Amino acid sequence: MDSTNWVTNHTGWSEFTLVGLFVQSNHPTLLCMAIFSLFFMALSGNIILILLIYSDVHLHTPMYFFISQLSLMDVMSISVTVPKMLLDQITGMNKISASDCGMQMFLYLTLVGSEFFLLAAMAYDRYVAICHPLRYPILMNHRVCLFLVSGCWLSASVDGFMLTPVTMTFPFCRSREIHHFFCEVPAVMKLSCSDTSLYETLMYLCCVLMLLIPVTVISSSYSFILLTIHRMNSAEGRKKAFATCSSHMTVVILFYGAAVYNYMLPTSYHTPEKDMVVSVFYTILTPVLNPLIYSLRNKDVTGALKKMLNVGSIFQETVK
Repeated sequence: MDSTNWVTNHTGWSEFTLVGLFVQSNHPTLLCMAIFSLFFMALSGNIILILLIYSDVHLHTPMYFFISQLSLMDVMSISVTVPKMLLDQITGMNKISASDCGMQMFLYLTLVGSEFFLLAAMAYDRYVAICHPLRYPILMNHRVCLFLVSGCWLSASVDGFMLTPVTMTFPFCRSREIHHFFCEVPAVMKLSCSDTSLYETLMYLCCVLMLLIPVTVISSSYSFILLTIHRMNSAEGRKKAFATCSSHMTVVILFYGAAVYNYMLPTSYHTPEKDMVVSVFYTILTPVLNPLIYSLRNKDVTGALKKMLNVGSIFQETVK
């Protein structure tokens, strides 16, 4: 075998091909329109929620500060993957350079990891609010909230900085086709011709750790919350506490359920088709559902939205 060809085949390439969702679909145009609609809903829903939280003084509390950060992460995470996928379908060019693939991988890992930790911070916030209401303003002051959010971003970026360079420096000598709609680590690793078993084990342990820490915080927080609610004499108090926590728990179950499948189940459970479907769930559907869960089930947010709409209608009447 020619030595030049051997080097070319084993040192990776300048670009990859993303074999996305549309190849699997019998109606790619219809699917493209559906994904664009979901993308638009996710952007508009999360941006409106962020604007509501920052414009209404009644929503300037730690809980809504964390929700605004979650919406920001959702806007960024869906923007990292979906526009590229839609553009590829429209132009027919489904190539991605190695550098762009690495950047997409890093941003995705950082944003998803940030959400893992942020959901834990939100659970802790609810624990303090319900179990220690008198000390809540001190324990969850603005400095503490900023510290927790900064910790979420920093911890997740460390994961991105560790996994991305290692993944992208493996030699790729198999097909250039990534059987996914974005550069996710497991999908890219399947193209490597070297033994990646040790790295996959370390990556698995890293993902378990990243899931285990937030899950422990969330489980502990809600265990104490349930005990506190059980001791409450007021039925109204119980109802309010459950209403406050139910939205967050819904988001936790949706997000962590998909993440556990993707990163913690053995490879025997995985197929490219299943992996893409699950990735669609927490990459596209979760950012769409989060603002709906936190707005439709929250009287403070719906009240702020009505106030904003009333102000808008009054302004229009004044202009007329």
